[in-house]
Amino acid sequence: MSDHLSKQFDLELEHIRTRLLQMGGLVENQVQAAIDAFSSGNLEAMQQVIDRDCEVDANEVGIDEDCTLLIARRQPTARDLRLVMAVSRIVTDLERVGDKAAKIANMSRKLHQGGNQRIPRLSDIRHCGRLATDMLQSALDSLARMDVAAARQVIGADKAIDAAFNAILRQLITYMMEDPRTISEALDIIWIAKAIERVGDHAANIAENVIYIVSGVDVRHSGAARKVASE
Repeated sequence: MSDHLSKQFDLELEHIRTRLLQMGGLVENQVQAAIDAFSSGNLEAMQQVIDRDCEVDANEVGIDEDCTLLIARRQPTARDLRLVMAVSRIVTDLERVGDKAAKIANMSRKLHQGGNQRIPRLSDIRHCGRLATDMLQSALDSLARMDVAAARQVIGADKAIDAAFNAILRQLITYMMEDPRTISEALDIIWIAKAIERVGDHAANIAENVIYIVSGVDVRHSGAARKVASE
């Protein structure tokens, strides 16, 4: 933090940071629980993930309000304003990850309750899920430490999730071609896999914002993020 900031500003900013990391922990648990429930068929666990989505939403609203009040009260300078705005973007990504966890749980419940399972619960889904949760955890760790090198690694890891999703897609297309009765079930699993893949995208977004906070370089949408990841 800049020396000129008041002690009160420091306290308010630390409060926002703490809330942000707590929200990150909640969202990370939501994703892991949803993927575990898909594999186990645990309906109660699926429902818990769905029910807790409102807690994620409440965190988003609360942290956004804190950021707005901080800007209004303290009128932060350029560097500190950059930090607050990046926090607001990260909160949005975390809320969307929470939505993806709830979607995975909802689709898993639909599959389980539908019965007549013709497609095995693909091990590649669990593999893709591990990649996504590891990526999210690493992104949150880089945020906690403001570690640009770790953030670069997160961005680079997104390719592995894309490859895993494409492998799942190929498997499911094969099932659908060989047995049209699997089409509905396969499409539901594709939605689950796509939600997992999007978790990785949001983790990469968080990492990009860490780079922005620390270096002041906005690597979103410019191709710079991939360049940064390979450095």
